[in-house]
Amino acid sequence: MRRAAAMMIGLAAVASTLAAQDEEGIPVGALAPAVTVPDLAGRPVDLSRWLGQRPVLLEFWATWCTSCQAMMPRLAAMKQKFGDAVKFIGVNVTVSETRAGVEAYVREHRVPFQTLYDAEGVAARAYNPPATSYIVIVDRRGRVVYTGAGGTQNLEPALRQVTGR
Repeated sequence: MRRAAAMMIGLAAVASTLAAQDEEGIPVGALAPAVTVPDLAGRPVDLSRWLGQRPVLLEFWATWCTSCQAMMPRLAAMKQKFGDAVKFIGVNVTVSETRAGVEAYVREHRVPFQTLYDAEGVAARAYNPPATSYIVIVDRRGRVVYTGAGGTQNLEPALRQVTGR
């Protein structure tokens, strides 16, 4: 019951932030913050390993997010198309999520990105995502070139831009 209530509160927060999408989130043109967030094994992952070095796609997501689920096939297609030219990272926002639950979801659904578990909200504070399924694409100079939310985003033009393909 507590988990269901927490999920409803999380969903309400996501819904209320969708209305303010234009006012929230990291702005296009900004330098992407190189924060450190743990992976699912608890090991720290410093985004500076990739930011400013190569193009990066970040998705702020949750296992319960229907838009995130809708984006998974699109992300998988982009991962297949652009391969290692882009670093694909999923930042789990941990609202009503357990590490074990996220690990099980990642295994079962074979998500197309390296998964980080943002239990402390470090990445969320730095990127200010207005909703789950929020995607940030960063060029090799470390500048944000695209942001968007929802399950039907067309990522290919921005990925072509950052890879030169």
